[in-house]
Amino acid sequence: MTGAPRRDAAHDPGDPPLRTSADLADWYGAARSAGGEGAAAARITPDGLAVKVLYTAKDAEDLEHPDTLPGFEPFLRGPHATMYAGRPWTIRQYAGFSTAEESNAFYREALAGGAHGVSVAFDLATHRGYDSDDPRVAGDVGAAGVAVDSVEDMKLLFAGIPLGKVSVSMTMNGAVLPVLAGYIVAAEEQGVSQAELSGTIQNDILKEFMVRNTYIYPPDPSMRIVSDIIAYTAQHMPRFNSVSISGYHLHEAGAPPALELALTLADGKEYVKAALARGMGVDEFAGRLSFFFGIGMDFYVEVAKLRAARLLWWRIMKEMGAQKPASLMLRTHCQTSGWSLTAQDPYNNIVRTAIEALAAVFGGTQSLHTNAFDEALALPGDFAARIARNTQLIIQEETHITGVVDPWAGSYMMERLTQDMAGRAWEIIAQAESLGGMTRAAESGWAKLQIERCATEQQARLDAGSDVVVGVNKYPAPEGEAVEIRTIDNSAVLATQKARLREVRAGRDEGAVRAALSALTDSARTQGDNLLALTIAAVRLRATVGECSQALEQVWGRYRGTAAGVVGVYGVLREGDEAWRQALAAVDEFARREGRRPRVLVAKLGQDGHDRGARVVASGLADLGFDVDIGPLFQTPGEVARQAIENDVHAVGVSTLAGGHRTLLPALVEELRRRGAADIAVFAGGVVPAPDVPALHEAGIVAVLGPGTTITDCALTLLAGIRASRA
Repeated sequence: MTGAPRRDAAHDPGDPPLRTSADLADWYGAARSAGGEGAAAARITPDGLAVKVLYTAKDAEDLEHPDTLPGFEPFLRGPHATMYAGRPWTIRQYAGFSTAEESNAFYREALAGGAHGVSVAFDLATHRGYDSDDPRVAGDVGAAGVAVDSVEDMKLLFAGIPLGKVSVSMTMNGAVLPVLAGYIVAAEEQGVSQAELSGTIQNDILKEFMVRNTYIYPPDPSMRIVSDIIAYTAQHMPRFNSVSISGYHLHEAGAPPALELALTLADGKEYVKAALARGMGVDEFAGRLSFFFGIGMDFYVEVAKLRAARLLWWRIMKEMGAQKPASLMLRTHCQTSGWSLTAQDPYNNIVRTAIEALAAVFGGTQSLHTNAFDEALALPGDFAARIARNTQLIIQEETHITGVVDPWAGSYMMERLTQDMAGRAWEIIAQAESLGGMTRAAESGWAKLQIERCATEQQARLDAGSDVVVGVNKYPAPEGEAVEIRTIDNSAVLATQKARLREVRAGRDEGAVRAALSALTDSARTQGDNLLALTIAAVRLRATVGECSQALEQVWGRYRGTAAGVVGVYGVLREGDEAWRQALAAVDEFARREGRRPRVLVAKLGQDGHDRGARVVASGLADLGFDVDIGPLFQTPGEVARQAIENDVHAVGVSTLAGGHRTLLPALVEELRRRGAADIAVFAGGVVPAPDVPALHEAGIVAVLGPGTTITDCALTLLAGIRASRA
């Protein structure tokens, strides 16, 4: 060794270099004794895990499972004995946009280009159980996923794709019953029986109450839907995964690896308990539960997360009485992080995705989606999607990584980190259990608060520059590099879907449809027949997604989440920072001039439930001294305008991610003008493609604050815009 470790170490770069093993031992020992057990020679992760600069045999002395084999309990080294040496992971590309025909063309091209399965992204109207002709979702139809209103759309979505041979994964939770039923009926009409179908339905409603928010019904009836699907698929669809327990969305909302792992496994345990409560034996269904994790840029920690996940799930299922190996092993899909992608210098995202893909592979994933480099800007384009898919193909075909099973086994560092990860996650699982399990932990807001606090702390570190993102807060990119992006004509999709709905309704037996929907409502009220079986019967008759959802909503209503956010987290981590002091002074000056503090409504429009950005910005602005109101999710422009006027705000900041900004933001400005409140400044933040910005300015949006904007810059822009609007 010719020099000291570069970061978080006790050795100063100006000290004499470490040239021998004795030098290294002396330095490392001094670092440990000076700062506690490894403290001065370790990086502490947001989860509180110590990642040391040097590991030795001593770090592996007390391992819980020091010598295990892949394919055998506790499955720490992989669920299958030969892993990728026998069969590589499945390459999936998660995609959906516009109409079913356009998405179908993308899937067929991906399959021809090397993908092994289809992974469907539905639009937000479908997720929330609305038909495309519902006036509440006009801005969301086809914008961030494919619009599916009936089995006719589902048939077009899979036209020319043999559903008996191609595995299909569907990310759907709120409207899971009519969407899964539509897939089943589309397969039947393709000549494929339910028993032949393979793939996964996400069906993970608990995480929706924590982060993603595409729920429809309250937690308890939602859990009944989950258990009904588990029961039905266990009996009729033996090759199909009934739940994909998703940590990915927790990861994207800000949960660091141990928290993501813990809450995901705790959700899984809750679903097992729900199925057991309806009288099923654990080994009847547990083998068809799967998992879904996000993979970020902390390479070693992400590898350890997947290894620890298998160990902990084995432990949980042992406690639940499982006996079959298939019930005890954790199988997972992974997706590289979308949050780590940057709008600035977007070609850097190709490198980030490749590194994250390697972490997933070294962790032992069973299938993988690699994000396209342009997804911080818009929906992935064909060119970017091909690079993302080829990233996996290159790893599989060119690197020979697949030839070794769990190459990290026996590493002092990885084995120690895996056990530390498992220990930290187990502590969090115990906390959730002490609250009564994950249904109660999600319903109470406890789980959401843990994630939101971590997300706010992470934003503060990024804004302060203590966490580096190349091209954003260090090594900035040159101006003017343009990326061609995919755009969706929402109005054209909306017209197509409305016409198709009229055709479906005109050609069906209306009396039979109404009877089938009434049976669904009766079952919701009486805890009667299996809800998936009843929904399949209704969908065969051409009942729509919205109608099936409304049949249950009559009994259960629509759930409304709470809007409280964290305070005092962001500001603490920015105290003493010059930019922070300047922003504080600007807020104080505004208050002195105006006689009150700047007041802003942070809002979400349409059916986009991704609220990480909105809540982090609200927290940071509150710590700066703004009066901040957080609006409810799923609001129309008229509802947001009314709240802004009633709360007497200076500005509305709309967080947008899913493409509805083209329709919804101009509508909000018009609503404010119509109500005599044109002096309320409207700002946009989030993912807004550059070509859309001029049109938004022309429509009256004061400023568009894209990804990478610091809270202090956001605050100063708000203050300047408010003054200009009131001039």
